[in-house]
Amino acid sequence: MSRVQSNARARGALREPAAEDLRAQRPPRLADQLYDRLLQQITYGKYPEESRLPSEFELCAAFGVSRPVVREALFRLQADGVIVSQRGAGSYVRRRPSPELIRLAPIGGLAELVRCMELRGALEGEAAYMAAMRRGDEDIQAIAAALQDMRLAFEARQVGNEADYRFHQAIAAACGNDLFVTMLQSLSQQIFDYMRVMRSLALASAASRGQQVQREHERIFQAIRDQRPEQAREAMREHIYNSRMRTLDASFSPGANRGPGGTAAA
Repeated sequence: MSRVQSNARARGALREPAAEDLRAQRPPRLADQLYDRLLQQITYGKYPEESRLPSEFELCAAFGVSRPVVREALFRLQADGVIVSQRGAGSYVRRRPSPELIRLAPIGGLAELVRCMELRGALEGEAAYMAAMRRGDEDIQAIAAALQDMRLAFEARQVGNEADYRFHQAIAAACGNDLFVTMLQSLSQQIFDYMRVMRSLALASAASRGQQVQREHERIFQAIRDQRPEQAREAMREHIYNSRMRTLDASFSPGANRGPGGTAAA
């Protein structure tokens, strides 16, 4: 199994970027670039919690993009729980991510990392389900070894993203379907980057946050070990949902934001 090197970058003092014409940059995805820019402005405090964002027309003029681009970026921010949109009243900031998120994330890669988590919720939930039905003794040993390394990293106040990556890859291998492994490997850069960001944020927070992350992994392992596929799927989906929300909201507490029916949405 190949490992992807972390691409953490040393950066200077945090400063809010200027609202410049995004068309001049010729980005591959304008909506992603606008998502990143608005998320940065919210994080830096230009738009505090409960404040109203500029209108779609004003955002189009400020960034030199079309209304569909603005709407897609706002929709993504709303889906991530960062803003809330009220019909006829505009969009309001709901939560503010930690400035550490901007420092740790790959440059221009926030939107891609969050979208990657949406895909992982669907893909890895099913992987955990199948792993619980098909896992062998060697699979359990591999998952348990990665889990132990994550625990040791947490106790040593280390990031532990390499062990985290091995944990999820071992579950994919336990499916008995090589396509699950191939899919995760194709996303290895995004997954590894996200794990580095998420675990670094947890490390910089109260110890209870890191303990919660470890407990979520332990629940996934226990369900797979005990061959409880439904519980394994739910535990994995809940972990990925919680991970995404912890990354976007420094004050997030599991259980505070649930999907329809009281279950976590991935």
